[in-house]
Amino acid sequence: MADPNARLAALLQEADFSHKSLARAVVAVAARSGEDITCDHTYVTRWLKGSIPRGNMPQFIADAIGRKLGRHLTIDDIGMGDAAVSAVQPDLGLEFADKPESTAKTVADLWRADLADADTLVRALPDSAAWNAASLRWIVAPPDGELTQTGNLAVGAMDVEMVRSTTDAFSVLDGKFGGGHARRALIQYLHTDVRPMLDGSYSDAVGKRLQSAVAEALLLAGFMSYDSGLHSIAQRYFIQGLRMAQAAGDRLLGSSILSAMSHQATFLGRYQDAATLARAAVAGPAGSLGPTMAAHHIAMEARALARLGDERGCDLALAEAERKLSQKTADSDPPYIAYFDEVELAAEVGHCFRDLGRSLEATERGAGSIFGDGLNNRSDFFATMVQAESYINHGEIGRGFEFALSALQLSEGLKSARCVQYVREFQGRVTDGMRRATEFREFEEQARGFRLWKQTT
Repeated sequence: MADPNARLAALLQEADFSHKSLARAVVAVAARSGEDITCDHTYVTRWLKGSIPRGNMPQFIADAIGRKLGRHLTIDDIGMGDAAVSAVQPDLGLEFADKPESTAKTVADLWRADLADADTLVRALPDSAAWNAASLRWIVAPPDGELTQTGNLAVGAMDVEMVRSTTDAFSVLDGKFGGGHARRALIQYLHTDVRPMLDGSYSDAVGKRLQSAVAEALLLAGFMSYDSGLHSIAQRYFIQGLRMAQAAGDRLLGSSILSAMSHQATFLGRYQDAATLARAAVAGPAGSLGPTMAAHHIAMEARALARLGDERGCDLALAEAERKLSQKTADSDPPYIAYFDEVELAAEVGHCFRDLGRSLEATERGAGSIFGDGLNNRSDFFATMVQAESYINHGEIGRGFEFALSALQLSEGLKSARCVQYVREFQGRVTDGMRRATEFREFEEQARGFRLWKQTT
């Protein structure tokens, strides 16, 4: 028999609910949500014995008791927090919801399921249709109404600032050590500290700022998950972040999330999807897109076009990205895109020319793509590995192996599935003839001392 649900029993006693009266209250709450359910006192008896109902029933129970007590309750409060995991639906988080409040519940369920390592969500494959549907909904969706909300926890501007500052701190860790280093800690923070804020009490102005801050955190959570090789949960975080950016009226942040989706799609080999998402990222904000953000999004399109073999389209996109970036000023774009500069663009150019088979140009144009500041180790690793591949591709194998060793040194502190993939791709470009060369034997002897090389051989 399941363990008794002591939390639910205590709340029933506090609310002075009988089994029958709770059942009636749950039916009423469900009806207000548009669901016709069956529930009587025998259901309540099973819940008290530890049974966890499926679907939306746990939330209906929490809402029914909360209404009687005059305070907001979550499914964790009623001892049914595991319901979001045990009864999780495979499509959770893939929909761009009609209402902002639906998104708040969805992200709470995603965080809980992620922390419980629910395979259905965390390790499934991304859904191309979900990318396309979300981008279209974002482009055509009308503005949301006021976000004023009455809840148990008062939320103010300082609370929103704490969310932004915490996200910034996790972003620094991500760039320096890879998404696998602190991804779970970020999700735990969002679940423990941010989820109650979404259910709290705030004005419309604070609500919009909160939605924007959480959308930015979801963008980071999506990228860290993607970097960790957890592509399905990453896609869901991106989509829900896009919906929250829409609720906040933050079109620029929404475009950045679409651009991140494009980045992920290219990595996964969904090149046409990637090009479409990048174009949507540019088209959505219309004339409000600043030059740095425009350059970034257009560079994402160029990456996809290079993989598709569209050389002319890629060249035109890169030229436009460079033109846009040259127009940036100190205050032309939001602060979160400030990382994208000439060094980052050079790295994108290097990737594109490598993928187009123009290896010599990749080494020349990608030469300025390395920060070397110790804060952007993952970006430096990617750029250095692209240089290594490009050199061996046009015959300078000694130089290529030198760059590969430099990249492996950078990777020692990184926890990133993408870094693993880059090393595997490099190994695939080393031909049998190269392996017989003295330069390779000398390189491999040193490479064996690095964690990432040993992991991929």
